[in-house]
Amino acid sequence: MIHFLSKDDHIFKFSPEASPALTINPGSSVRLEVMDCFSNQIQKPEDRMEEVDWDKINPATGPVYISGAEKGDVLKVTVEEIKISDQAVMLTGKDLGVLGHKLEGLHSKILPVRDGKVFFDDRTAFNADPMIGVIGVAPEGQEINCGTPDVHGGNMDTTLIKEKAVVYLPVWVEGGLLAAGDLHAVMGDGEICVSGAEVSGEVQLNVALVKDLNLSTPLVENEQVLAVIYSHEDLDEAVTRSVEIMEELIGKRTELSTAETAMLLSAGGRVSISQVVDPLKTARCEIPRWVLNNYGFSLY
Repeated sequence: MIHFLSKDDHIFKFSPEASPALTINPGSSVRLEVMDCFSNQIQKPEDRMEEVDWDKINPATGPVYISGAEKGDVLKVTVEEIKISDQAVMLTGKDLGVLGHKLEGLHSKILPVRDGKVFFDDRTAFNADPMIGVIGVAPEGQEINCGTPDVHGGNMDTTLIKEKAVVYLPVWVEGGLLAAGDLHAVMGDGEICVSGAEVSGEVQLNVALVKDLNLSTPLVENEQVLAVIYSHEDLDEAVTRSVEIMEELIGKRTELSTAETAMLLSAGGRVSISQVVDPLKTARCEIPRWVLNNYGFSLY
C-alpha cells in the first residue's frame, strides 16, 4: 500500500507542535502531491510578481508522523520517484540571490518542460533533472520556516536529492513529522538567482527507521557518493563542519587515523556548495562509495 497526501495538506514551517496530516509505519511509502515554491501563484508571464503573497513561500506537503520514531533515531528516506509538471518558473530581483544588488524590480520567467527538457529560451534547453529542494522533520524547540535549512533538513537545495537518493534525517521530536516540497525541474549548485526551475509535481518516498545511528545533521547517499550536509550562516563554517563530521563518520567506522582520513578526503573527496541564497548557507562534503568500501565502511 502506498499512502497519499494532497497538496492541500501542507506547512510553511517545520514545527514540533504541528498536527500530523498522516501517520505511517516504518517501511511504508508515501506519495506527496506538492506545489511549487511559490504555492503555484505564478502560472503565466503576465502574473505580477508584486501580487505574490510572500507568506506562502516554500510549502512542504505533510507533516507525516512515523510510528515509533523517537528523538535520537534517524529517518532513512528513499526517493522512489519524482514526477514534475509541464512548466517551471524562475524568479529573481532586487536584493535576491547573489546578483540581487545589480538588479531592480522583480523578474520572472516561465520555462516549458517537455520531452525530458527544460526550455530556458529558444536557444537553450537543459536536460530535466528533478530534485527535492525542501525535505525535513520538525526541529527540537522553536519552529523553523520552510525556507531555512538546518540540522532538521529543510530547504537544503541539494542537487543530490533526486530519484534513488537516500536522505538520512535525525529525528528531534516524537514521530519525526516529515514533510517535503520545493521541487526543481533543474537547478545548478548554489541556486545563484534565489530560485531553481521551480515546479509542482509528485514525489514518492519510502520511510524507514534506523536506531542508534546518532546523526547530528542530514546525510545523503546515492549509488556514487555519501555526503554530509551542513548549513550555517557562515559558508566557511558550513564547509568546515561538513568535513569534520565526515571525518568523524569515517573514523568511527574504519581503522583510518584522522591524518589518513584527511588525506583520503583530499585525494578523493569533494566539497560542494548546495546553496548560498537562503538564511543559512548549505555545504556538503562528498566521498565516493567505492572508496569507503575499500575500508569496510558501513553506515549502520
